[in-house]
Amino acid sequence: MELSKRALGIKPSSTIAISSMAAQLKAEGKDIVTFGVGEPDFDTPEHICNAAIAAIKSGQTRYTPAAGVMALRQAVCDKLQRDNGLTYTPAQVIISNGAKHSLMNVFMAILNEGDEVIIPAPYWLSYSEMVKIAGGKPVVIHTKKENQFMLTKAELEAAYTEKTKAVVLTSPSNPTGMVTSYGDLKMVADFAVEKNIFVISDEIYEKLIYEDEKKHMSIASLGEEIYKRTIVINGVSKSYAMTGWRIGFAAAPLDVAKLMASLQSHMASNPNTIAQMATLEALNGSQTCVEEMRREFSKRRDYIFEREEAIPLIHALKPEGAFYLFVDVSQTYGKKHEGVEISSAADFAAILLEKKFVAVVPCADFGMADYIRLSYATSMELIEKGMDRIEAMVRELV
Repeated sequence: MELSKRALGIKPSSTIAISSMAAQLKAEGKDIVTFGVGEPDFDTPEHICNAAIAAIKSGQTRYTPAAGVMALRQAVCDKLQRDNGLTYTPAQVIISNGAKHSLMNVFMAILNEGDEVIIPAPYWLSYSEMVKIAGGKPVVIHTKKENQFMLTKAELEAAYTEKTKAVVLTSPSNPTGMVTSYGDLKMVADFAVEKNIFVISDEIYEKLIYEDEKKHMSIASLGEEIYKRTIVINGVSKSYAMTGWRIGFAAAPLDVAKLMASLQSHMASNPNTIAQMATLEALNGSQTCVEEMRREFSKRRDYIFEREEAIPLIHALKPEGAFYLFVDVSQTYGKKHEGVEISSAADFAAILLEKKFVAVVPCADFGMADYIRLSYATSMELIEKGMDRIEAMVRELV
């Protein structure tokens, strides 16, 4: 019996695959250091956990409206006004099972068969696969390191066709850690308004920026016309160490939001009720925990970048946000480790895992085949150990 061609055409997540291999080696007794999945190593703050416990004890364990409880949707509106200068009504907000679910809802709501979505590379690998699941066509722009991996107007113009429906924007970026400047945001906004296309603005890492002169700005705040064409994606996974709680949200034009709510009602009923109550506390409660985690990530960022820059043959731009180091390993190509030649970032990663027990993500699926991604959302002790092993491997190359 023939299975779905669309489903068969979807690539598995390389980040999950790397983590699975690392977990298997760890189960075999190997001392594995993992720089794989982007998941904060902090516990969810206590006041957020307590809110979930209180929700359970008070019987808040039943279905909610498909788009989420009204109090949480209002809290998201308040957050967007407070942090981003954006005015939304609860009817424009959809609470979902994580920001990934929010993105999938968006693509399902706006794309028709064959519609094109411009995605700047390097990009989070799920964007292109979600576009394909929704029947669209990802159009990848390979940005340049000398431009800080930012889009240029010429690149946008070259990628645009009459089938273009949207452009994806991510700031701070996964995997580069770069923060989009006001000038670059304005250029994309003007382009989207001129071409009358959507901007899908993934802002999940907005609280994790480390340079004083860099500030997060939502593209939707740049004027009424771009606001009407922007769908803002965010959530609590990264900023509040709530990855497993699976709560994300989208704020969108009302017609798009209604479609997303309708889709979600059929595909998932509603997001987890107890997690919604925890998220309400995350958004409305003390934000001290967010700043404490940001400061710790900043220390780790400084350390891992300094160590990487001291290692020959590999290079990265200093990340400005998120918690990833995006490392060019192309200068190792043609060199050998214990007789095994490196010809790709995947080779580099495989040798590193097999010989030094360090898991990193090769980034071909992120649109940049010469790079690996290191997540520093792990303890300083493990970062130090992992960087020691990476340096040892590189210095052993001949």
